[in-house]
Amino acid sequence: MGEFFVYSFFFGTLFFFFPVLVTLETYIDPIENRAWFSLGAYRIFKVFGGYAQLTRDGAAVHLSKKKAVFLPFAKMSDTKKMFEITQGFQLWEFHQVVETGKVTSPYSVFTASALQSLSGGIFAYLQTRYPFLSLKNSVLLREDACLKITLKTSVMFNGLVLAIAIAKKLLEAWINWIRRKKSTRYSKKQPNN
Repeated sequence: MGEFFVYSFFFGTLFFFFPVLVTLETYIDPIENRAWFSLGAYRIFKVFGGYAQLTRDGAAVHLSKKKAVFLPFAKMSDTKKMFEITQGFQLWEFHQVVETGKVTSPYSVFTASALQSLSGGIFAYLQTRYPFLSLKNSVLLREDACLKITLKTSVMFNGLVLAIAIAKKLLEAWINWIRRKKSTRYSKKQPNN
C-alpha cells in the first residue's frame, strides 16, 4: 500500500509540473476543399488525425474511414467560449509554408514577396517580444497555379494548468445550472394572470 502511494504521488507530481508538448500539423488545399490534420504529443505519439471538408451548411471532420463529425456554421458562433480555456497554454512553435504559383506570373511573384515580407515583419516583432518562440516562414513559387498551406503549431502546458482550466469550466457550468434552476423556480412561483 505504501509503494502505491509513493508511485501515485511521484507520477501525479510529474504530471502536474512536467511540461506537456502538443503538436498540430495541418496541410490545407483550398482547391481540393480539404484540410488534413494530425494531433500528436511530444512529436512522437500520434493522438489522432484526419481531414476536414467545407460543405454548404458547415464543416465535415473525418476522423477515420467510418467516423465523421459534422459542425454546422450556425453553431460555430458559440466556439469562441470553448477557446477561453486556452489562456494558460503557451505557444511554443509556429512554422508555415505557403505554396503559390505560377512562377512565370508577375502577380504571383508580387504576392509571394508580399506574403514573405508581411510574415517576416510579424515574426520579427513576435521574436523580440517572445524570444523562446520558434517561428519559421517560407513562401514557395510553383510551376502550376495553386495555393497550398502547411502549418505546424506546438503548444506547451502542464497538468496543473489543464486541471485549473477544466475546474474553471466545470465551475462555470455548475453556476449556470444553479442560475437556470433558480430562474425556473422563480417563474413557477409567479401567479398566473
